[in-house]
Formats: sequence, C-alpha cells, structure tokens
Amino acid sequence: MKKAFRFLLIIIAVLVIIVVGAATYVSFFLPNVGKPEDIKVEATPARIERGNYLAHSVMVCMDCHSQRDWTKYAGPLVPGTEGRGGEKFDQHFGFPGVFYSRNITPAGIGKWTDGELFRAITTGVNKDGKALFPIMPYHYYGQLDKEDIYSIIAYIRSLKPIENEIPNAQPDFPFSIIEHTIPHKANLKPRPAESDSVAYGKYLVTAASCVECHTRVDKGQIIAGLEFSGGREFALPAGTLRSANITPHEDGLKSWTEEQFVRRFKQYQDSSYQSPVIGKKDFNTLMPWMMYSTMKESDLRSIYQYLRTIKPLPNKVEKFTANKS
Repeated sequence: MKKAFRFLLIIIAVLVIIVVGAATYVSFFLPNVGKPEDIKVEATPARIERGNYLAHSVMVCMDCHSQRDWTKYAGPLVPGTEGRGGEKFDQHFGFPGVFYSRNITPAGIGKWTDGELFRAITTGVNKDGKALFPIMPYHYYGQLDKEDIYSIIAYIRSLKPIENEIPNAQPDFPFSIIEHTIPHKANLKPRPAESDSVAYGKYLVTAASCVECHTRVDKGQIIAGLEFSGGREFALPAGTLRSANITPHEDGLKSWTEEQFVRRFKQYQDSSYQSPVIGKKDFNTLMPWMMYSTMKESDLRSIYQYLRTIKPLPNKVEKFTANKS
C-alpha cells in the first residue's frame, strides 16, 4: 500500500514538474515570431493618404484607438482623440481580463522603430517582445500587403501627439499564460487589382476582419464552418446585441441588391444625418457605421461582390434582446 501511495506521489510530482515547465517555457520563450525588421518607412504623401483611409474607413484602427461617444448611436469618434487609446475592454464584455487600447500617436509610439510597429501590427508582438491581446486583429493584418502596413505606419506617425498614460493589461489566469501562444509570423500577400472585384473584396473583408464579429465563437475563438453567419453576442448596457448573418443565405444577404448594400453604409454620410443621443436602456450598436460610411463606394461594391461568393449558411439572427430590468 505504501509503495502504491509513493508511486502515486511520484506521478503527481512528475505531472506538476511537466506543467510548471511547460508554463515556464510558454511564459519566457513565447511568443517567437522573430526580431523586428530593420526598416525605415518613408512617409510619402501617398502613403499617409492611403494609411488615413485604411485607419478610418477599412481597418478602422481609430475605432479602438480613439475615444468613442457611447451616448450616441454607433459610438462616433470624439473629435481630437484620434489615436490616444485608453478604451477599456474587460470581463463585462466577455474578455479574459482587463485590456486597454494603446496610445498610437507619436506621444505613445515615439520610441518605437518602424520595424517594431510593423511586427506589432502583423504578428501581435509589442516593442518588448510581449504578446498583444488579439482584440486587435493582427492575424488578419498579417495577411495584407506590406505596402498597406507601411501606409498605416506612415499615417500614425503623422498624427497629432496626445499625451495619455495607458494602464497595463491585466489578463486573467490561465489566459495570462495562453496569450503567449497566440501570436504567429505574418503571411503577407499582395493586394489584388481593384478591377478584380471579388479578389479585392476578399482583401478588404480581411483588412476589416469582418469574420471576427460576424461569426459565433466558443471560448473566444470563431467556430470553424460558421464563418460570416452572424450571431456573435455582445453584452451592452441595454441588452444583448448579435451580429448579422452576412452570407448569401435567405437568413442573410440573399435578397439584398448591391445598391441596398451600399446605401446601408452610405446613409450615415448624408450631410443631414446626426447620430442620435441614446439612453442607457436604448438599443445601440458596436458597428462603427460612421467610419465605414466613409469607405469608397467602389470598395463597398467589391465587398458585396465577394460576400456573394461565400458559402450560404442558415442562421436567423435575433438582432437584440433587451434586458428585463
């Protein structure tokens, strides 16, 4: 009996050593995406203009890295806060810890090299080699054209410096260990010609990381096979919001014409439109309509053309469920 008990203790001790060793390895040796490249991005007017467009209208970097006015519909940006960071993402919204968007104005990234910025945007590893929380969809940015990433870097370097001290992230256990395994090396791809509507639309959908919000998740990971079918839940003060099915199924965009799709975005650019004030118990949306409305009409048409080619998936989504109290 004593021998059996001693043998059990040995097994437990070995397992503990293996677990601790694995956790130590992950914590100290991952992520491993390589050193930042020694690059210097030339801030040409063309790059700054392209970066401005991507950051505000497609990749919508300013969505998280600025202050949004959630007293109004769709949370429009607060003018003068572009790039300052500080948006909080915590357990109330289903995140495994407390995370903050970083200050990406020159006041926040002034000591970063262009190579460090490039690595952060495309792999999710910061200046100090630490993993970034993947609310920034770097896995998708890592599939874009190198020149577009250069344009983003050139643009954020041109932002007005805003001093804003950002708290450090506080990931919950065990995510504090798991997060080290998430970043991986980029798989950059050339930007298709705009004349190839479907291919270019796919590129834009990747840049906008539409699949992340428009797919149901399990433990924070999108469920394979359900891409773009909507239904991902977001907890808001007034209730539960669910993303739309954007596949060409009758539960999604099957009946939508290209004109209807474009108009859905462009209606917020009407000069007479003012984002209405929203009460705490009123319906609101996380969709940054004001930013996406500034996308070029030709780009919206390309996105529509691409979405028509993806697999139609049934999922009749209940858009919003209000809290009972």
